[in-house]
Amino acid sequence: MGIFDKVLGSSTDKLTEAEGFAGIALCAIAADGVITEEEAAGLATTLGRMKLYASMSNRDINKIFEKLIKVARSDGLGKVMEMSSAAVTPGLKPTAFAMAADLIMADGEVAAQEKTFLERIQKSLGVADPDALKIVEVIAIKNRG
Repeated sequence: MGIFDKVLGSSTDKLTEAEGFAGIALCAIAADGVITEEEAAGLATTLGRMKLYASMSNRDINKIFEKLIKVARSDGLGKVMEMSSAAVTPGLKPTAFAMAADLIMADGEVAAQEKTFLERIQKSLGVADPDALKIVEVIAIKNRG
């Protein structure tokens, strides 16, 4: 915590589970360094289907992304991923990994940076190798056609 954080606020506050889950999704679509309109739309659709966000308005979800972007600008996407992984409860960690894999693999191409991100997020979330492999295999099948 910096000397002025008490007065000016800090971007490194803890995240709620909803913020953490959204943070993992944001990092996934930004993993290759570019966020396309299709990726942003896919992110909105993915989160919109989840019970975690069912009671939230668009304004609430926008506030979540504003907070995450603030952290990303000040501390980088690595910090967003670290905070997000810590905020997601154990029961949703495999779900968060599956969602990240789906967002990354949706366009049918997985760049080297995206593969590296998948490995990092898997480790950060603590998803076991056999489980992660199953998830990626199923997502690859889902996105074939």
